[in-house]
Amino acid sequence: MKKLIYLFAFLVCVQIVSAQVIYEPFNSSKLGGTRQIKIQLPRGYDAFPNKKYPIIMVFDGDYMFEAVSGNVDFYAYWEDMPDAIVVGINQVDTRSADVSYSEINSLPIDAGAAFFEFVGMELIPYLDKTYRTEKFRVAIGHGETANFINYFLLKGDPLFKAYIAISPDLAPNMMTYIPERLSKFQTKIFYYLATSDNDVATIKARSEALNTAITGIDSKNVLYSYKKLEEPSHYSLPVYVIPDALRKIFLIYQPISKQEYRDTILKLESSPVVYLEEKYQTILDLFGIDKQILLNDFKAIEAAIEKTEKYEYFEDLGKIARKQYPKTMLGSYYLARFYEETGESKKAMKTYQSAFVLDEIGGITKDLVLEKADEIKADFGY
Repeated sequence: MKKLIYLFAFLVCVQIVSAQVIYEPFNSSKLGGTRQIKIQLPRGYDAFPNKKYPIIMVFDGDYMFEAVSGNVDFYAYWEDMPDAIVVGINQVDTRSADVSYSEINSLPIDAGAAFFEFVGMELIPYLDKTYRTEKFRVAIGHGETANFINYFLLKGDPLFKAYIAISPDLAPNMMTYIPERLSKFQTKIFYYLATSDNDVATIKARSEALNTAITGIDSKNVLYSYKKLEEPSHYSLPVYVIPDALRKIFLIYQPISKQEYRDTILKLESSPVVYLEEKYQTILDLFGIDKQILLNDFKAIEAAIEKTEKYEYFEDLGKIARKQYPKTMLGSYYLARFYEETGESKKAMKTYQSAFVLDEIGGITKDLVLEKADEIKADFGY
């Protein structure tokens, strides 16, 4: 527990010193008053004026915002998720009214309906207009707000593409609405559900039942994760599962891991270069982010080619590397490897030599390419 507290404190400190946090009142006609919101802009927001960011919307922002924003800043720093704008809605005095729903159909009514419209018709448009946002949005709720975020899921074109429902206090009909809606999605949707053995008994039971229903959905479009812990209470559960939820949603965004390399890439019957291209195309399709291929991921594919001795794939890898890192030696090095391993030694020697004028990168140095060229020259007498 002490380690967890120290980690949480560290994350909050990182968030405070590194990211821009804005506290501002939002005058809402839908709510008939002012609502306090918190906005964390990512590192480098001002330095990259053309860059756009996903939105992480935190309900119960009065106590959930810091836990989420610290983790977002931490993961983004290590490139395990994209930089994102975190928005927290303060509900400390209005929570019960904000989440009110009909006892007849479990849908928002009165103040709950007004709060629903506030988020979709006022707050999100304001954020899109004021800040540089992507269309990919994540909704995070706890308890009653974890039930509330599902109302956005029920819309024909959902406002959010990912939902993190932590210990949801589900309205009765939501047990039917959620799996029924998820089963009909024709595009990718993320859904993360969490409870614990030490949760409120009714919440735990309904979460387990919902998990069973969602697990039974046969759809490649539903990217679903379920987490049930043992010890955390209903109130402490968020700090345990928020890091896991963010990691699961942005799993494809993360650098190629040792496990991915070992269990997936090395076992491919097709080209590992195609796998690399598809990984980054998926990032673009899901999150709207045209991410530069990480040097780490080039190195992983290079290692796979070496391990499997399928050297013909170096040609395609070299072409991609030239596009991604045009001023560096990376692309020329891979193309030279292709020529060298496929019997075109003179072409390989000249390609190594031509790389000398480019920038060094990832252990590929001027000395290395000249050494490679000299070895070929000595072996073949060119």
